Amino acid sequence: MSSRVSKRRWLVGAVLVLVLLVSAPWIWTTTAAIGHVYDVADAPAADVVIVLGTTVGAGGQPESRLAGRLQTAADLVSTGRARVVLVSGDGGGDSGDEPAAMTAYLTGPLGVDPARVVADPNGLDTYDSCLRARDVFGVRRALVVTQAYHLSRAVTLCRSLGLDVDGVKAKCDGCGRALLAEKSVRDYFASGKAAWDAVRQRPPAVTSPPSPAIQDALARS
Repeated sequence: MSSRVSKRRWLVGAVLVLVLLVSAPWIWTTTAAIGHVYDVADAPAADVVIVLGTTVGAGGQPESRLAGRLQTAADLVSTGRARVVLVSGDGGGDSGDEPAAMTAYLTGPLGVDPARVVADPNGLDTYDSCLRARDVFGVRRALVVTQAYHLSRAVTLCRSLGLDVDGVKAKCDGCGRALLAEKSVRDYFASGKAAWDAVRQRPPAVTSPPSPAIQDALARS
């Protein structure tokens, strides 16, 4: 009986260790972002707000998640919490040109001054968006906008690259529970790649020369 109990305890212990190892990247991304995640109403100010791209819908219109991110960024600009918007996404994605759609939505329906919007079509993932904001556009301090399930990972990745970043939770009108649950699970597993990218200091997928676009936009705003 004692042998069975010992085996059972060993198995339970092994499972717990495995769970901790698998969960370590998620724990890192979650805990490192504590104190740096805000709602729009209590967000601190920064010259730049980075909006992370995601799926573009039919006709080049942002789907609910992307629209929510852009609406949140527009609110930050209109309330004076940000001066310039950096829209960062995949310019050649399967669903369409994310930064082009984001720019059109910001400057069209949301009424943001086009002079305040800068697009990066090579922010192919969250890590690249943070790295390119730093190295290509010279951003050092910023707000980053995405949905809550993705926000801690985004904040942690940007901060691990030396950016002084605070996250702002994006709206998500029309996002059902099933979708949010699916994205939360996906983000849990994506934390492993995030940790690996940060540890090995992965270079960007696309290398670009420094751009003065952000500084020029700030000078005009």
